[in-house]
Amino acid sequence: MPDLFDALEARDPAARERDLLSALPALVAQAQATAGWAGILQGVNAGEITSRQALAQLPVTRKADLKERQHAALPFGGLNSTPVQKLSRIFMSPGPIFDPEGRSEDYWRYARPLHALGVRSGDIIQNCFAYHFTPAGLMVEGGAAKLGCPVIPAGSGQTEMQVQAMTLLRPTVYAGTPSFLKIIIEKALEMGADISSLSKALVGAEALPPSLRNWLQEHGVAHVLQTYGSADIGNIAYETLTDGVLNPGMVIDESLLLEIVRPGTGDPLPVGEVGEVVITSFNPDYPLLRFATGDMSAVLPGISPCGRSNTRIKGWMGRADQTTKIRAMFVHPSQVAEIARRHPQIRKARLVVSGEMANDVMTLHCEVTDPTSMNDQLDAIVASIRDITKLRGDVKLVAAGSLPNDGKVIEDARSYQ
Repeated sequence: MPDLFDALEARDPAARERDLLSALPALVAQAQATAGWAGILQGVNAGEITSRQALAQLPVTRKADLKERQHAALPFGGLNSTPVQKLSRIFMSPGPIFDPEGRSEDYWRYARPLHALGVRSGDIIQNCFAYHFTPAGLMVEGGAAKLGCPVIPAGSGQTEMQVQAMTLLRPTVYAGTPSFLKIIIEKALEMGADISSLSKALVGAEALPPSLRNWLQEHGVAHVLQTYGSADIGNIAYETLTDGVLNPGMVIDESLLLEIVRPGTGDPLPVGEVGEVVITSFNPDYPLLRFATGDMSAVLPGISPCGRSNTRIKGWMGRADQTTKIRAMFVHPSQVAEIARRHPQIRKARLVVSGEMANDVMTLHCEVTDPTSMNDQLDAIVASIRDITKLRGDVKLVAAGSLPNDGKVIEDARSYQ
């Protein structure tokens, strides 16, 4: 018998589908009771939303629209069912975009991916996801508490201290971005430190290319699984193992309803076609109906060898819009526009992200009338990039008319191999 988190994971797929669809009318009614969703779902009869076909008639709400909606009705655009005063936490992502956390156990549903990694009660987890403004660190905390695991709340940065904690406290599990784990291992090698207790890693918030996974395994972390999630929804899908071997795809969380739609529309696509990930989340505090994440993926046919019978997706396959994740942070086209507004000499700007994944290089290409006369402005533009995106970036000044006329504000030119 497979070692699953609970019996729900092995449900007959038809029973799971029936359970999710039967819960839709109550979810729609819950959403319609909020000021924000009442407008979005105006004229919808909640009792009639009992099938995927009926769900597909509802409008898609895009992550890219949240910023405007929220700023018109702070903090959550009226999409929250639980009053702000009764929430546990309020998070702020770049944009800014605000995300609520309620008070239920394992709110972000991270116990399942941790369990799939082989984490069990008593395992010590060094949690290197950020705790500052973002829910990432607390997502892992909730799952760890559910499983009975102590956590070292390490956060990101302070590499030498991370190594010291691993050396002295002997955690068995790392949680964080894969690129930061590589940095920690390299620092441990440099220091001659023993971090061999670390055998498992749950990684996310950025892509995990095969070359980086192999490198981590070659340096002692035997099992590296990635999660796919967002600050709005929490865990969406996660990788699994069978007898220590990585299974294809990522299994969808039990409490979510997934659609893959044609980008820019709400039209569901057949199994296997690449499109935008759209999630309906049965969240009592923050219901989300047909929430378009902006991420691209595709459904894998069949059931995972691990015994979990839920739908699988291929994983993250790029962005459906120009919003781009750089070093675990989203950068929006509106932020590029804000940088240009701060410096009127910039006639047109294009943010180019290059390098290999986990070694991102961010360069703002700026069209100006006379590049040679602008060199004294470079430091000020670099400072604006840092202030607005919270990331380091370089600047390249180019002559007017040099940038492509293709409408792109952010170009992802990274290698994913």
